[in-house]
Amino acid sequence: MQNKRLEMKKTKGSIMLLLAAFFWGTTFVAQTTASDRIGTFTFNGSRSMVGAAFLAILILVRTGMKKQKAKVSGEPIEKENTKRTVIGGILCGCVLFFATNLQQSGIAAYPEGVASSGRSGFLTATYVVMVAIVSGLLGKKLHKIVYVAVFVCLGGMYMLCMSGGIDNLYFGDLLGLLCAVCFTGHILTVDHFNDCDSVKISCIQFITNGMLSLICMAIFEQPAWSDLAAAWFPILYAGIFSSGIAYTLQIAGQKYADPAVASIVMSLESVFAVLGGFVVLHEVLAPREIVGCVLVFIAVILAQVPQMRQ
Repeated sequence: MQNKRLEMKKTKGSIMLLLAAFFWGTTFVAQTTASDRIGTFTFNGSRSMVGAAFLAILILVRTGMKKQKAKVSGEPIEKENTKRTVIGGILCGCVLFFATNLQQSGIAAYPEGVASSGRSGFLTATYVVMVAIVSGLLGKKLHKIVYVAVFVCLGGMYMLCMSGGIDNLYFGDLLGLLCAVCFTGHILTVDHFNDCDSVKISCIQFITNGMLSLICMAIFEQPAWSDLAAAWFPILYAGIFSSGIAYTLQIAGQKYADPAVASIVMSLESVFAVLGGFVVLHEVLAPREIVGCVLVFIAVILAQVPQMRQ
């Protein structure tokens, strides 16, 4: 019975992470659209505050429901470690600030005609390799199949982004790789605080990210209200679905999955980014890019094998 419950929790975690990957992937389309209208800090500051507001409302509703339930049942509300949640949220938010702004800067840096949504999505997903390497360096024992999955995933990303050789690299690619380093730190930081309330720590991290981004916006960009109005839909989509919902799903899903395995599942965001760019922005998928997508899917399946065998 206990093994069955553990298996159900792992399945639940995988579904959460898969949904998060879908929202993140499709948000690359919104990011590409917004990059033509507003600056990097303006976009990330706005989307983070929208996400924080969405989560704050969710927290208020959920708190009210808990109080009502406690009133009816007579059971006391379980106390939380507020200090740890706040510290965790701030630290996650600081790392996320660098990750999201490097990512958006990379998208904006691509020249006209480059499939920026898909390219940036797969370069960001290289954190799957980085997380596995860092986890190993920190003494985390991984199943051999996970290492195979990492290399298969790396091969898929190569087919999508670098099969033309190093001459095909852009400045946006370098920013994307730096972004992946920061997302590696973010995943490991989230894993360290996985005992905290998922929604609250997510809300705090977006308040932190939003405030830092808005400060930089005021210093470096100073956009007009008309610019914000022109990008209202990408901001709302990224704020609610990517920031508000997806990152909360990530924090909740990582409670049940190993960091390396979780990162491989979440790397599907790169596949969704390519598909989203193809459907919405009409970015063309070359045959080698399709092969790359297939390889990443295979990597995700391989990463789940150790859990299925338990």
